[in-house]
Amino acid sequence: MEKKTKGFQTKDLAYVAVCAVLMAVCSWISIPAAVPFTLQTFAVFCSLGFLGGRRGTAAILVYLLLGALGVPVFAGFSGGIGILFGATGGYLLGFILMGLVYWLGEQLSRDGRGVRGVRIVSMILGLLLCYAFGTAWFMFVYARQSGAIALGTALAWCVIPFLLPDLVKLALALQLSGRLRKVLHL
Repeated sequence: MEKKTKGFQTKDLAYVAVCAVLMAVCSWISIPAAVPFTLQTFAVFCSLGFLGGRRGTAAILVYLLLGALGVPVFAGFSGGIGILFGATGGYLLGFILMGLVYWLGEQLSRDGRGVRGVRIVSMILGLLLCYAFGTAWFMFVYARQSGAIALGTALAWCVIPFLLPDLVKLALALQLSGRLRKVLHL
């Protein structure tokens, strides 16, 4: 269970930094498929499951801040504020929503850390919010750059191909983060 302090201890900062790096490394790993995908969401799920909502959301913010400053932490070794304001930037910013929903789920659960069912539901709801925010962002930016796009087309391009892989990543991340928490006594 996370301590109820306002700030982070040194070990918390170290864990946040390690998880931000994990997100960067996983964003560089591209799995070839009909629509290639990265392991970025896997790292986000792992970070939340391992660190909890508060520290996991901090790791997401550090990762996004590094990318915004130009450090090449995003997919394809890219970085810069232009990526966040680009057509797919809404999905990256949607990671913040994933963290906040997970954190809220923890707060609503009985033990403050989140029973397994609440953790799973929080991650799924966070992913759905990420998809919704990212798709709305994509449609807005795409319309400004190339003309209007139908919701069905945007979903077919940006969400549907990623549903099953993201659910598999979620399940694997829950297993891995649960084991890591036990080993590290978090």
